[in-house]
Amino acid sequence: MKKPVTPFPTTGYFGSKYFCDREDETKRLLLNINGGQPTILTSPRRIGKTALLNHVLSRLPSGTRGIYLDILPAEEMSDFLNELASGIIRNVSEKRGIGRKIWDFIKSLRTTVTFDPLSGVPQVSFMVKDSEINSHIEAIFDFLEKQQEKYVIAIDEFQQILKFPEKNTEAWLRTLMQTLKNVTFIFAGSQQHLLNDMFTIPSRPFYNSASLIKIGKIDHLKYKKFIEKQFNTAGKTLEVNVVDNILKWTDHHTYYVQLLCNRTFLTDLTNVEGSTWKEEAEKLLKEQEPVFFNYRNMLTHSQWDLLKSVALEANLYEPTGMSFIMKYSLGNPSTVLRSLEALIRMELVYYDFDSEGRKYYAINDLLFRRWMEGHNS
Repeated sequence: MKKPVTPFPTTGYFGSKYFCDREDETKRLLLNINGGQPTILTSPRRIGKTALLNHVLSRLPSGTRGIYLDILPAEEMSDFLNELASGIIRNVSEKRGIGRKIWDFIKSLRTTVTFDPLSGVPQVSFMVKDSEINSHIEAIFDFLEKQQEKYVIAIDEFQQILKFPEKNTEAWLRTLMQTLKNVTFIFAGSQQHLLNDMFTIPSRPFYNSASLIKIGKIDHLKYKKFIEKQFNTAGKTLEVNVVDNILKWTDHHTYYVQLLCNRTFLTDLTNVEGSTWKEEAEKLLKEQEPVFFNYRNMLTHSQWDLLKSVALEANLYEPTGMSFIMKYSLGNPSTVLRSLEALIRMELVYYDFDSEGRKYYAINDLLFRRWMEGHNS
């Protein structure tokens, strides 16, 4: 496995040395896999869901092979088919044993296999009619079902199938997947409300068909210890409270913690002071300003005002409450509600539940939140 440029990678999985905590979630997922129990894995965006999936797939018992699929870019079943086949061959060598058998089978289904010129990652494209897509998906799963190895397929952003134009996709996939005994699934997604509805509403095909695991933020002390170790191992010292302040500024949000630590590490300073990470944080906000201005340009006036207000509240519990509306001069509750629904559809805002079961709203982009705090004077 390749070594990352810094001990704080923001993309990809580089092994347990660069992976912090998630011990309980890892154990639960592995127990479910060993018992053949499908799992739903949900989290807000960029909390570390994908890294956890890859971490778990790297720790599977002998005789079990993990396959990771990201279907967020998929727009229809043909895309799902291409990603399924691509995900399978990415996990095996074409030149030896079961890998050669899998590659030969995939190639026999009228496919074209290309390789990314930079990464060398293979990509499969099928040359089949629309009416043949489902039968090819069935053939792939039937092939896996007949192998001696067991398979774990982690489908990231699984709720994307709800946007496919084909009719009854949800029901068809559920019928197909429930017949498999040699394949265990992890259904993951960051649009938690959509994924939860798929598995918790009695009228839906996937109702009650998988156990639910929701991941949140990493414990402060565990993350602090991990960060200090990564810096110290590289021969860097940290001024008192630097890590505490980084975690506070990033709100323990995994991606932003990794991003800010990554940037701070790359300064090449052997002694990291408070001013060091603050300068990098300011640079990040400045670099993201075009993105923030684009939010303003693509939103209506009411939506933009609401997005700014939600950002400043951090966790918003009563979006149609008069105290909130009057505080930010947002008009009337119906306007706020329409704007809120639009922001959720655009995935700029999400909703979740706290430890007491109270529903709250928050924005996905923490950097926008910090930028707004600096522009609210």
